[in-house]
Amino acid sequence: MRLCEFVVSVVLLVSCAAGQEITVAAAADMNAVLPALAARYTKQTGQAVKLSFGSSGNLANQIRNSAPFDLFFSADEEYPKQLGEDGFAAKDSLYRYAVGRLVLWVPSESTLDLQKLGMTALLDPSVKKCSIANPQHAPYGRAAESALRHFGIYDQVAPKLVLGENVAQAAQFVESGNAQAGLIALSHALAPAMKDKGRYWTVPLDSYPTLNQAAVVLSKSKHQDAARTFLEFVRSPEATSLLALYGFSLSAEKH
Repeated sequence: MRLCEFVVSVVLLVSCAAGQEITVAAAADMNAVLPALAARYTKQTGQAVKLSFGSSGNLANQIRNSAPFDLFFSADEEYPKQLGEDGFAAKDSLYRYAVGRLVLWVPSESTLDLQKLGMTALLDPSVKKCSIANPQHAPYGRAAESALRHFGIYDQVAPKLVLGENVAQAAQFVESGNAQAGLIALSHALAPAMKDKGRYWTVPLDSYPTLNQAAVVLSKSKHQDAARTFLEFVRSPEATSLLALYGFSLSAEKH
């Protein structure tokens, strides 16, 4: 009888978990790959996943203000670590899911030879505007600013900069023609919406702080078990392979 009761309990728990919807707050550089990951997870488990994208800093502030998220995917490690230190996230759940890459992207019609010019392409007179994410709350924006300073051209390029609220908006600016170049996430350059519309140059890793991207389960989540299960899926070979297709590796390899 006890064995039967145990089996029934397990079945009920699985059924309840499948019926729950978890809400994932994610950095904007994940807006192409995370829907694909969530779709695969839902197909395999029946667990619904709702996604909310934004800059890592803004999402972290929303979490501190009791936004109803279950899981947070940041474009760096500092925001989730600090949330853990301050009691807003479960420290034991911190997981570095990827290392992000910064690229310089131009539309197909651009005549700039990125492979020859590299970052100095931004000094060309044809580049009137260059889009980056806002460095105040977007890790990719800080990476872009650091890279410009590393190459010694920040002061010359600064008047041309157009700031996106997050790196996805920075990508939209250059894709739509509102900027002639953009320092954006490799994940956007490889996404179906952009990969055939332009070309890119990969910014050297030693020119900006490593974009170690981490996820964490949030303390106020009402579905912590379900959130941890999704995070385990992100660790799987299937998920890491999909992340790799969008330029996310698990180490800072120099390509």
